Amino acid sequence: MTEPMNESVPPVPSDASQPRAFGAGPPSAFAPPTPWRRRMQIFGWVVAAGLALLMVLIAWLAVTAPLSRSLKPIAPPAISLMSADGHLIARRGAVIDKPVTMTELPAHVPQAFMAIEDRRFQSHWGVDPRGVARAMWHNFWSDGSSQGGSTITQQLAKGMFLSSDRTFGRKAREALIAVWLEAWLTKDQIMERYLSNVYFGDNVYGLRAAARHYFNRSPERLTIPQAAMLAGLLKAPSRLAPTSNLKGARARAALVTQAMVDAGYISQAERNALPPARLNLHDDPDPTSGTYFADWVLPHARDRAGAVYGEQEVPTTLDWRIQRLAEAAIRRAPLGRAQAALVAMKPDGSVVAMVGGKNYAKSSFNRAVQAKRQPGSTFKLFVYLAAFRSGMTPDDMVDDTPITTGTYRPANHGGKYRGRITLRQAFAASSNVAAVRLTQKVGVDTVIKVARDLGVTAPLTEDLSLALGTSEIPLIELAEAYASVAAGAYPVVAHGLPPEQQGWFEKLMQRQRRFSDDQLEMIRDLLSSAANRGTGSAAALRTSTFGKTGTTQDSRDAIFVGYAGGLVTAVWIGNDDNAPLPGGAAGGGVPARIWRNFMSGAINEPVEQVPEEEQDSDLVNAIANVTVETGIGNVGVGVDAEAMTVNIGGNQLRIPSDQPLPLPPQGTPPPRIAPTQPEGEDGGP
Repeated sequence: MTEPMNESVPPVPSDASQPRAFGAGPPSAFAPPTPWRRRMQIFGWVVAAGLALLMVLIAWLAVTAPLSRSLKPIAPPAISLMSADGHLIARRGAVIDKPVTMTELPAHVPQAFMAIEDRRFQSHWGVDPRGVARAMWHNFWSDGSSQGGSTITQQLAKGMFLSSDRTFGRKAREALIAVWLEAWLTKDQIMERYLSNVYFGDNVYGLRAAARHYFNRSPERLTIPQAAMLAGLLKAPSRLAPTSNLKGARARAALVTQAMVDAGYISQAERNALPPARLNLHDDPDPTSGTYFADWVLPHARDRAGAVYGEQEVPTTLDWRIQRLAEAAIRRAPLGRAQAALVAMKPDGSVVAMVGGKNYAKSSFNRAVQAKRQPGSTFKLFVYLAAFRSGMTPDDMVDDTPITTGTYRPANHGGKYRGRITLRQAFAASSNVAAVRLTQKVGVDTVIKVARDLGVTAPLTEDLSLALGTSEIPLIELAEAYASVAAGAYPVVAHGLPPEQQGWFEKLMQRQRRFSDDQLEMIRDLLSSAANRGTGSAAALRTSTFGKTGTTQDSRDAIFVGYAGGLVTAVWIGNDDNAPLPGGAAGGGVPARIWRNFMSGAINEPVEQVPEEEQDSDLVNAIANVTVETGIGNVGVGVDAEAMTVNIGGNQLRIPSDQPLPLPPQGTPPPRIAPTQPEGEDGGP
């Protein structure tokens, strides 16, 4: 017979029956806690700590990002541009209008912005992890283009509460404030404030003002193409503004409409049937006075500030004293009806002075930045740098003789050839045929590569005429290239605002490359020869001077670019209608003298007045070039310091200055003399 199983738990023997370790102390009166109680205690501590942290965070947000700020009526922003030494350059106010209301907008208006800026706007809580991950993946594998992972709420948080510095701390605060806004505002309220704050280019803020400015209608009447164009501007409002870049704005709008298809807002058939948006501009007069520098730097200041409202003072790189000197140098120059431009920068690209024309009130067109003109022989900087990269030196020889083969046969200015000379002599004399021969030797692509390395972005012709500066380049890009030589590193990017604070990754991606010591020494040797003993000698200062003249065919442009005393300056003169300058003006003439007069004051060096005929022999030569129509045909006459050159048909006669000119045959009618269009020092194609 089996005994029943005793299911009771045997009593736990008391501690008294067990031997205790020495020094263990008295037994506890409480039972040891069970594992689940311990877990509950830890969980309680975690919850308490989280609540405490949450309360601290809410208090911090209430102080740093009060909701009342996002709910206040929008005040028109004002920007005061200040020089580096504290002078007011210009004060500008933005074009702005009343906020928009979501219930009054057509559905496709907010949909256009959500499709291109934040497709999951309706579902996320201020931060979109998927969008951040997608942007990081794209930026890691892309070839230089970048995507942002910020939501519309984050963009509103940045614009209303934060600065635009690119640091991890700012992004973290932006994310916290975005969540804070999502917790207290509805999606419609967030979208209304976003659309009413954002910058649309052309100094226009807010959707209502933008719709009126670009299309002369209210936002409630915007069509899909118009809404898509406005939504597309947010990526780069200054660069894509349709008033200056209609093609780019329409291309971006096409991306927006396709994004609307992908998001399911419209069908592909509807998208394909949409016509491109057409502008109907409505401009409000700007009551403030402007300057060339202010016009150039203001879009950068707006983009950096973002959609921040309220008065702001923005420091710039402009030097008030140097700017006054630049304006005076242009004002005193003997320009006649011609225009002039000047841009001066430090070797790091900080622009300290800019003059875009003789009179801003009469013409606000900035010839230092907006105009693209042929650089002439100033482009030879890239040709000779390419030669040095290929292993040549200033002491290597090149033929300065007429080119008699091939279809392209350039000529030297004045028909002067020196035979076999060094690269140093060829550069100082600005020999055209030598530059073309060097380009033939190293290759046009190599010359273009050097120009691109030094920051030239303008289109360049892929033929031998490139060596003589036949491709049009903005004056400011020429100054950037010469600043690279002054700095010993490239590229140099001109800027009018102090550089933003950057993280280590941005610094790594934007680092400059340095010239080799040999190449830098050689190109500086050539620039010194040209500025002190060559065609640019009228610009020479007591301080070490480096530079190069440039004159285009028929003297349509005359340029001098150089540096001295830690300042890089480019000077251009010419006519807006591209007509030839009178008297065959050359880069070694008026531009070199403007450069010298300005630079002597800018770097505090007294300037000695040199007689004009000693400064500008090329100008004298150009004036003396005439064509004589006689019974024996056309006779071309040119005068220089050494001799007189007479061209009769295809023959050339060189007569020393101490011998008389040959007389025409007896019985011929009196000659009729008519001025020709003298070639610039670059000869032209």
